[in-house]
This record gives sequence, C-alpha cells and structure tokens, in this order.
Amino acid sequence: MKLLLDTHTFIWFVEDDEKLPSRIKIQMEDIENEIFISIVSLWEIAIKTSLGKLEVAIDITAMISKIESNGFSILPIFPEHTICVSSLPFHHRDPFDRMLIAQTITEKIKIVSRDGVFDDYDVDCIW
Repeated sequence: MKLLLDTHTFIWFVEDDEKLPSRIKIQMEDIENEIFISIVSLWEIAIKTSLGKLEVAIDITAMISKIESNGFSILPIFPEHTICVSSLPFHHRDPFDRMLIAQTITEKIKIVSRDGVFDDYDVDCIW
C-alpha cells in the first residue's frame, strides 16, 4: 500500500510522539508499504519553524535524514498536482494541505492524517 504522510503525522513519527496512534505507526513501519513524504511537508516545516509558528524537537536537516533512514521517499510536486489544486473545492484553505490532497488524488494513494477536513474530499484517508 502506498501512503502519503500529512505533515503532523511525519513530525510525530520522527519525534516518536505518543500522539501518533500505535496502529498508524505499525502501518508506517510495515516494509510492505511505500511511505511518501511530500516536499510540501518539508517546505511547511521549514517555513513554520522559521516563523516561530511550529516547534519541533529535531531540525529540518535531521528530519530529512530520517526520511532516508526509514526508507521513505520524497514526493515532489508535479504539474499534474498543481492542475488538481486549481480545481479543488475550498473545503480546506491551507495551501500546504490543499497540495497534499491534490497529490493524494493525482497519485491515487492514501493519506495518513487526523485532519477531519480531508474527509470532505474524494481521498482515502487513514486515521
């Protein structure tokens, strides 16, 4: 199964935060699953930490290292993703989340998030 992690899911995983349910962590650690981290999430973390809107236990460089060491892949932004964003209804106003939704739809993968607004879109959300 292919899974795209929402930004908070990725942060909680790399920080071993108890807010991440064990059943979700087990799926993320299952070697049969392909785990993707969007470049959008790394951009969001970098922006929000530099603005003081997000505090994380490890810096962005260490987070990027965790992607590789856990066998995860970075999902870049492709033109098809931007086309999808342009046609999404505005259930969600956050531009980072809108791109994650577009990537989920375009790539036909599941998103791992506790964000209830994702359910307003035609995506397969795990949580």
